[in-house]
Amino acid sequence: MTVFVVAHGAWSAGWAWKKMRPLLRAAGHELWTPTYTGLGERAHLASSAIDLDTHIADVTGVLKMEDLHDVVLIAHSYGGMVATGVADRARERIAQLIYLDAFVPHDGTGAMRAAMPLVTAHTFDELGLHRLQANVQPENTRSRRLLEATGWREEGLARRYLLIDGAWRDHVMYAFTVEDAARHRA
Repeated sequence: MTVFVVAHGAWSAGWAWKKMRPLLRAAGHELWTPTYTGLGERAHLASSAIDLDTHIADVTGVLKMEDLHDVVLIAHSYGGMVATGVADRARERIAQLIYLDAFVPHDGTGAMRAAMPLVTAHTFDELGLHRLQANVQPENTRSRRLLEATGWREEGLARRYLLIDGAWRDHVMYAFTVEDAARHRA
């Protein structure tokens, strides 16, 4: 018998894999599909405090609380980021890690760092747009560093820009133009 655990994508939840449960069970296997905090049946727990570490803890928690060992961990889409963190934190419980159409992070590089050049190329080369804009909360240093490292330029502060968790939050405005993309590629 094999124990499979799925780290699902960002726009779904454990339910997305429910058709696989009876098939694997009939073949004598187990399939666990934990849903991340803030998604699916756990959407009522959504907050701005949830991040990748939260989702890694969600899956790691299932491994520990259900005492699962020799697990085949399947990573799908954003789940590649989650599963990599799970494998790092609970490696003694993982027999194999499979990336199924998933982000495969490299040391020091997150999913957004890998996706940024693809997004900007599509925006400028395929769609023919001239400008992208991003608004980031001032305390979100990871996102700010990512934008700055990929050539985005800070343009100022948008006061009380967005209502988050019941409070109006300031955001730092960034822009990236087709000219910035050409300079960054060079």
